[in-house]
Amino acid sequence: MKLDKKNVAEGSVVETVIDTGFSVITFQNVHSYPEFFERHIDSNYIQFHFCLKGQSKFSFNGGRYALNIDEEHSLLLYNPQQDLPINLEIMPNSWMVSVLISIKEFHGLFSQEADYITFLSEDNRDKKYYKDGRITPSMAIALNQIINFNLNDSIKNLYIKGKAYELISLYFHRGEEVATEQCPFLVDEANVKKIRLAKDIIINRMAEPPTLNELSDEIGLNIKKLKEGFKQIYGDSVFSFLFDYKMEYARKMLETGELNVNEVGLKVGYSTSSHFIAAFKKKYGTTPKKYVMSLN
Repeated sequence: MKLDKKNVAEGSVVETVIDTGFSVITFQNVHSYPEFFERHIDSNYIQFHFCLKGQSKFSFNGGRYALNIDEEHSLLLYNPQQDLPINLEIMPNSWMVSVLISIKEFHGLFSQEADYITFLSEDNRDKKYYKDGRITPSMAIALNQIINFNLNDSIKNLYIKGKAYELISLYFHRGEEVATEQCPFLVDEANVKKIRLAKDIIINRMAEPPTLNELSDEIGLNIKKLKEGFKQIYGDSVFSFLFDYKMEYARKMLETGELNVNEVGLKVGYSTSSHFIAAFKKKYGTTPKKYVMSLN
C-alpha cells in the first residue's frame, strides 16, 4: 500500500502498522475546513471505516460516485474484483478510525469459523461486499481508546493490535446488531428517533439521569419498548450503556488534568469519591489516581 497524502495537516493522520497486511489509521480533523486523504488499496484488502465524530465522505471512480459515513456509523468495503483506493474527505471536527487488513490475514482469524462471516463463505468469497452499520457502545469505547492512546510508545503496536482485534470481534458480534425482524416496532422510524432521543437525554443528564419510568414518559414510549429498542440499537441496556459512557468521559477528563479525581467523579454523577473510584476500577481495572500516574 503506497501512502499518498493530500491536504492533510501534520498530526491529523496517524498510522500504526500492526503486521504485514494489517494496519490501523486514525484521522482527527480539528480544523474548520475539510481535509483530504488518499491511499492506494489493492483488491486483496478488506477496509473497515468507523466515524466516531462528525462526518466524512468517500469518493470512487474518479469522483463519479460518493459515499458518506456519518457519526456513529461504520462502513465495511471489500471488492476482490477491483482495487478500492481510499479518497477520503474528512469534514471539520471529525474523527475517523480505519482498519485495513488483507483477506489472507483476515481469513486466518476465522479459519475455524469462516461460515460465520457472510463474505467468507464459499458462495460469496469472490463477490464484493459493502456494509453500512452503527457503532455500538462497546465498539465506541475501543475506538476512543485507539484514538486517545496515551501509553509508552514501546507498547504502542501491541496495544493497538489488541484493540484492533477487539474491534473486529465486536463488529462481527451479532448479538449487538439491529434485528428489526425480531423487534418489528423498530421498523417505525418514529420509534427509532425516540430511542435515539433517550440516548441523548441520558448522556446530557448523566450526572442526574432520569429513571426508566421518567425517560419512558419523556420520549413517549412504554418501558418495554424502550428497553427492547435500546438494546437492539445500542447493544446494551440503558444504564449499562450510560455507565460505559460515564467511565469513558471520566477517563478523558482525567487525561486533561483540568480536574482532580473528586471533581471528575462529581461531574459524572458520583456524590462520593469512593463510589467513583470503585466504579472506575470496575471498568478499567485500576484506580483513577493510578491511571493518571501511568500517563506520566
